[in-house]
Amino acid sequence: MREYFHRISIKTSQIMGSPVVFVLALLIIISWAITGPLFDFSDTWQLIINSFTNIVAFLMVILIQNTQNRDSRTIHLKLDELLRVIHGTRSSIVDVEELSDEELDKLATEFKGLHDKYLGERNRRSS
Repeated sequence: MREYFHRISIKTSQIMGSPVVFVLALLIIISWAITGPLFDFSDTWQLIINSFTNIVAFLMVILIQNTQNRDSRTIHLKLDELLRVIHGTRSSIVDVEELSDEELDKLATEFKGLHDKYLGERNRRSS
C-alpha cells in the first residue's frame, strides 16, 4: 500500500506541477468566470468552483506533505552519510532531528559561537 501510494504521489506531483496543468486550471477558472452572467452569479455557480478548488487543494496538501516528508528524509540520509565519512565530525550530530527544541537551541548557540570564533580568527589573519 505504501509503495503504491508513493508511486501515485510522485507521478501526480510531476503532472500537477507541469505548465500544462497550470494553464488548464487557469482556463477552468476563466471559463467559470465567463459563465457567471449566464447563471446570474447564483449560489450554485459559486458552489461549483468552491467545491472543486477545496477538493483539489485538500488532495494537493496531502501530496505536497508526502513529497516534503520524502525529500526531508532523503536529505537527512545523505547528510548522515557525509557525516559518517568525514573524519573529525561528531557522530552525535547524525540524529540531530530527534533532539528537543531546547537541545537544538543549545546546539545552534554552540555553532554560532564556533562561527564567530572562526570569523574573529580570519579577521586577525587578514589584518
